[in-house]
Amino acid sequence: MMRTRKKPTLGFWQIWNMSFGFLGIQFGFALQNANVSRIFQTLGGDVDRLALYWLAAPVTGLIIQPIIGHYSDKTWGRLGRRRPYFLVGAILASLALLFMPNSPTLWVAVGTLWIMDASINVSMEPFRAFVGDMLTSEQRTKGFAMQSFFIGTGAVVASLLPYIFTNWIGIANTAPEGEIPPSVKWSFYIGAFVFLSAVLWTIIRTKEYSPEEMEEFEAEKQSALSGSIPGSKPPEKLLPAFIRNGVIFFFIGALFCSYIFAKALEKELYILGGGLVVFGLILFVAWILTRIGKVNNGLVGIITDMLNMPKTMRQLAVVQFFSWFALFAMWIYTTAAVTGHIYGTSDTTTALYNEGANWVGVLFGVYNGFAAIVAFGLPVLAKHTSRKTTHAISLLLGGIGLASFYVIKDPDLLILSMVAVGIAWASILSMPYAILTGSLPASKMGVYMGIFNFFIVIPQILAASILGFFMRYFFGGDAVWALITGGFSMVVAAIAVVFVDDVDDSPKI
Repeated sequence: MMRTRKKPTLGFWQIWNMSFGFLGIQFGFALQNANVSRIFQTLGGDVDRLALYWLAAPVTGLIIQPIIGHYSDKTWGRLGRRRPYFLVGAILASLALLFMPNSPTLWVAVGTLWIMDASINVSMEPFRAFVGDMLTSEQRTKGFAMQSFFIGTGAVVASLLPYIFTNWIGIANTAPEGEIPPSVKWSFYIGAFVFLSAVLWTIIRTKEYSPEEMEEFEAEKQSALSGSIPGSKPPEKLLPAFIRNGVIFFFIGALFCSYIFAKALEKELYILGGGLVVFGLILFVAWILTRIGKVNNGLVGIITDMLNMPKTMRQLAVVQFFSWFALFAMWIYTTAAVTGHIYGTSDTTTALYNEGANWVGVLFGVYNGFAAIVAFGLPVLAKHTSRKTTHAISLLLGGIGLASFYVIKDPDLLILSMVAVGIAWASILSMPYAILTGSLPASKMGVYMGIFNFFIVIPQILAASILGFFMRYFFGGDAVWALITGGFSMVVAAIAVVFVDDVDDSPKI
């Protein structure tokens, strides 16, 4: 009989060390989120094409994260299970950060974003599974809150760097047409150093559990769950629904592509229709492979795991979809909304535009900073209410914050809007993962975390496909309407949280 063993409770500094790498990861993401649209515009990118240029972020996440999760579940070497991926991703991402602000043309910058985002994903995905590996059910919320703290802290400093370099150190904030300002370049150089250093800290200071220890922990968990994973359904009951949905996706996508062709609408809308077709085909092929029994390894195994994910994960997928659609809209269009709607200019060579762009960095620093502050308060609120209630309240505040950009004309007052967004951001980074990991088997923690990322990147692909179209045909080029759309999406996510089953709230646990 398999020996059972409960995971030990880790101390504060152990959780600190295992989460510290996220400081560097978010340094890279924050520099990307606050400055890449600015770089694209400086190199000649059109405002209504920004979402298309940003496709790198969701597409690389869609491809990279489940694959890295799958193989990190099966890896064990001198560095352990997850840490080899931390290291490789950090090295590649740091090199991309060094190159990005030196991109000579728009399409080189877009290509660099693909490399940078793929590399960041290689480091980031195993960090999510790392918390599930290392912490008990009681400590998971604290663990993800600690990640939120480092994400917020890293993002604050990274987002403020161009402003700091310009206003405190005197580094130039403008440059000739088609060139990236020195303040932005130096921010990316510092980011590359911090990214690699922070990840190395976690690698050196944290020891992972061996495969044998993980098996003992899983046996104890299964015993506590009466030998089953709550919320799961037998594959034979779940697969037909997915196949039916696959056929629906295929035909909807095909009809959508035909409509676009007939109406001669924008070409990037083919991304959405084509994506639906491909998704439907993937589900159909997965069904065939399950029928012939080739479901145990590699990409087929990943697809099969996706088809049979636990009930809680499926419910959280809806919440993640609407939450991240809102976030992606914010990341793409905040610079254009602030400089155009409030500062009244889209000329990237003017001091006024670059003043507004720098203020966006400050605003991003505010929401990330407030997220770091409230990160440790959310577990307290969750303890007295529930994780679902905490997340719903946070998302509602975030939606209101994004929608308020329309009525606020004073740039300083936007700080209040971003405080509300910061509360939502802190919760998005912690509560869904704390709820999710309780429903997942330890042997597939990595791959399920990667699959869960689908519901982060699919809405981003959708946003990239349709927001530019809406900007041209419905929003009149005013980017603030994209933020209002994001606010509405976040409110929908808040409502969807109510219908999620949190396994750890079960009296059986």
